[in-house]
Amino acid sequence: MGLKEIGFFWLQEPTMMSRRPINPSRRVAENGASSLEGSIRSKTRSPPYLTIGLIIVGAFLLIGYFYRDTGLYLNPCLTLIEGLSSVVGTFASIKGAISRVEVDLGSTTCFTSSGDFLCTVEVQKAIPVLKKAYGDSMHKVLHVGPDTCSVVAKLLEEEDTEIWGIEPYDIEDAGHFCKKLVHKGIVRVADIKFPLPYRAKSFSLVIISDALDYLSPKYLNRTLPELARVSSDGLVIFTGYPRHHKVKSAEKSRFGGLAKLRSSTWWVRYFVQTSLEENEVAIKKFEQAASKKSYVPSCQIFHLKSYR
Repeated sequence: MGLKEIGFFWLQEPTMMSRRPINPSRRVAENGASSLEGSIRSKTRSPPYLTIGLIIVGAFLLIGYFYRDTGLYLNPCLTLIEGLSSVVGTFASIKGAISRVEVDLGSTTCFTSSGDFLCTVEVQKAIPVLKKAYGDSMHKVLHVGPDTCSVVAKLLEEEDTEIWGIEPYDIEDAGHFCKKLVHKGIVRVADIKFPLPYRAKSFSLVIISDALDYLSPKYLNRTLPELARVSSDGLVIFTGYPRHHKVKSAEKSRFGGLAKLRSSTWWVRYFVQTSLEENEVAIKKFEQAASKKSYVPSCQIFHLKSYR
């Protein structure tokens, strides 16, 4: 700051403050830090569609949980699978979003892995196709397999259909509705390795799912002819594909052993040995109905004639 004489006065002349030069490397560093922070935030931020999908799945699980002990039977496996299908269908760009789902609610356990569903759930999905294929033969049905209460509940909604079920395994942890069906005698808990408590041809159609997969050939030789004995118009067998099957401790404890998943060739050969004939007419009708409804089964399905 300097002094300047103007007449009789001395004025103080302001001087400009010199600016410190800005270090260009500092500016680059700051910009780099902010861009890095933004990159981290963008990577950690979950996509909105994934959040929506998780919320929908959680909602289906809660619905299945809260209704398990009420009079209304909602199968959590089927509810979840349908829910996941809608989510994946909506967000088809998520490749492999759901590779494996495991649900264990109450007495219902379902395993899905690359299209493998518990076949009892598959029966429920196939009911409209079965009705088209078998027509009047669906008026008196016996279902045999784990979680039979879910199939019975589904068929109870159908008009002109009488339905009974056999649960081959313990139902101690079953919900109120399932125990109510047992109390009414609609569902029986019975070991299918022994003769069934029914007269010959008591049912027009017998549907079996998953139950045969846990039987050794010794007990299979007893059980399958017995199931054919109590049917008049045929048997429908839902069984798993012989793919790699990851064993779960819950599966071992509930079913008493490991699933013996056999190929279609094995089953066809076995049917011949036990004098059971495949029902070609029913097979053709089922395939036609499935094609019209765009139904693709996730289990092997065999249609057999009853013993004459």
